[in-house]
Amino acid sequence: MAELSIDPISSKADRAAFVDVAYRLNADDPNWVGNLRMEEIAKFTPGKNPYFDHARCQLFLARRGQEIVGRIAAHIDELALGQPPEQGMGPGTGMWGAIEAVDADVAAALIATAEDWLRAHDMHRAMAPMNLSVWEEPGLQVVGFDHAPMYMMAHHNAAYRPWIEGAGYERVKTLHTYEIDVRIPYPPLIQRIIASGEKNAKIRVREVVLKNFAAEAAIICDILNDAWSDNWGFVPFTDDEIEHIGKALKPIVHPELIRIAEYEGEPVAFMMTLPDMNGVLSKVTGRTGKPSPLGWLRLLKWLKRPRPADMRVPLMGVKKRLQSSRLASQLAFMMIEYIRRSSIEKFAAERAEIGWILEDNQGMVAIAEAINSKINREYAIYAKPL
Repeated sequence: MAELSIDPISSKADRAAFVDVAYRLNADDPNWVGNLRMEEIAKFTPGKNPYFDHARCQLFLARRGQEIVGRIAAHIDELALGQPPEQGMGPGTGMWGAIEAVDADVAAALIATAEDWLRAHDMHRAMAPMNLSVWEEPGLQVVGFDHAPMYMMAHHNAAYRPWIEGAGYERVKTLHTYEIDVRIPYPPLIQRIIASGEKNAKIRVREVVLKNFAAEAAIICDILNDAWSDNWGFVPFTDDEIEHIGKALKPIVHPELIRIAEYEGEPVAFMMTLPDMNGVLSKVTGRTGKPSPLGWLRLLKWLKRPRPADMRVPLMGVKKRLQSSRLASQLAFMMIEYIRRSSIEKFAAERAEIGWILEDNQGMVAIAEAINSKINREYAIYAKPL
């Protein structure tokens, strides 16, 4: 067997090879859905992903002879270093992620290489896997391998868990996604809470205005940064990231599916729902992330009218000053119900997924349970002293 080598990369060709590893090694998994290849390349390219404006990152490729057999990204987020340690990040905490490997030996060598890079940059703790930001694809999937993920959620090889734990990593946080049949009306108590809110003249729950989407995205991110600021793993969005995310998501944004709740005229809560693009990506990209010309036409047609489409709720937030009040849950239930109705009427949705949600986020867990949703996927975030 050829000797294993692991090398840092920086060239455009090597970055493309780094991205291609995931498509090749997961080609036989029927539940793995790759993002568009051009979007994945942009994700790992400084200048195209504003994450790199506040993060240092090194990509590595593993080779046996001329064959590429794995990859990993080691990175340090300067904004994460400035967060309170009790919230999971903080000084000295570096990260690695985007790991793909053909076997345990390659995985062990990749992890060791990432750890060495972090130590060389004065990090004394590794958190993993993080691909790349906590807002992108955090954690390792450990439950839910029997079905495909929804858009912007990861799907991992089940073999990775023992490989990571075998490298000395211990779980520090669990993330869940919740599944629900949106065709089933919510329990009578929730309906009464919603009806009460509709009678309150101080409450307005509105759709986003697409022609002002940049401004609407700024409102949403302002609420998000406030609402999540005390949560484990929180790292604030920057203005450039807000603009970048707004542009990236605009093709799949539908005003009926994103609601902003106002109280006495002030935006205080939001709920973002997206049609599950993975359903069409799995059909048009094959295992390459590169649609054929006919595939592009099919994707563009779907983007214009995604019907039928299941739904994913990636983000929801209520301003911190309201989070312990009855108003917070009332606003949440109102937004959920209005979006549920729209998802059925306009998009013929049958299923939705909420998440990820921290296992100990009592408020969000209570809301998920109140509408009879059930955990369908679990992700583990690990850490290790260096």
